[in-house]
Amino acid sequence: MNENRCTEIERSIIKQYRKSIWRPFVKALNEYDLIRPGDNIAVCISGGKDSFLLAKCMQEILRHGRMTFGLKFLVMDPGYHPDNRRLIEENAEIMGIPVKIFDSDIFDVVVDIEESPCYLCARMRRGWLYAKAQELGCNKIALGHHYDDVIETILMSMLYGGQVNTMMPKLHSTNFPGMELIRPLYLVKEADILSWKDLNGLRFLQCACRFTEQIAREKALEEQVHSSKRQEIKELIRELQTVNPNAAKNIFRSVENVNLDACIGYVEKGRRHHFLDTYSREDSGGSLTR
Repeated sequence: MNENRCTEIERSIIKQYRKSIWRPFVKALNEYDLIRPGDNIAVCISGGKDSFLLAKCMQEILRHGRMTFGLKFLVMDPGYHPDNRRLIEENAEIMGIPVKIFDSDIFDVVVDIEESPCYLCARMRRGWLYAKAQELGCNKIALGHHYDDVIETILMSMLYGGQVNTMMPKLHSTNFPGMELIRPLYLVKEADILSWKDLNGLRFLQCACRFTEQIAREKALEEQVHSSKRQEIKELIRELQTVNPNAAKNIFRSVENVNLDACIGYVEKGRRHHFLDTYSREDSGGSLTR
């Protein structure tokens, strides 16, 4: 490990990006009560910029914070190309992150799935990570989703799912009792993560998925290939920002300020509610037909 370079990377988070990365990171920890004394947290590293930044931030808060907790750094290899795995290992070495790599066969399992392979792959990855983290004595897994992921999820759920959902800052696992998922980069913007990456001259995996790699080859693309729907949403938000600079901020705030008095219906703990359930009227509410 190049200790000088590792130190520079760590210092950049605390100094150059104190306002745009470090403070939002700490704010999310406090505002959403993401870490408690005695936690044992598995930081899940996919190989991309977000998860590697998360790993460094978690190392720094453990080193300089006032709370004692355990940290482990998990990398699941679902069937990466050897070059991709090597890049992850090299970045972990450069950044001083003691990763634990374990193998799975997820890419082989989903290779013949035609309908929603990405959804199935994501669910299987999550299950493997929970299981490995629990095996290592952890009670939480930390993922690198950021602010932009949150607002994109909100719009995707509305425009393509016909519902209002968000990516929560923390969740209890339904299949692994006692386990939680936390998202400490919840308030950190992707543009600032990209800026931090470029400042430090770091190169991370864009997308190691076997399917998008094939698409990239077929289309002769060098940049990351996004799923079409999420890319559409990214572009939509970019356009909205040109009309209203506060558009992204307001999308985020919209799920913090849900007014149930002005909702036709909502779902709570699996039970659907309709505004007419509690709507009181002076008349008897007779039928409109005779």
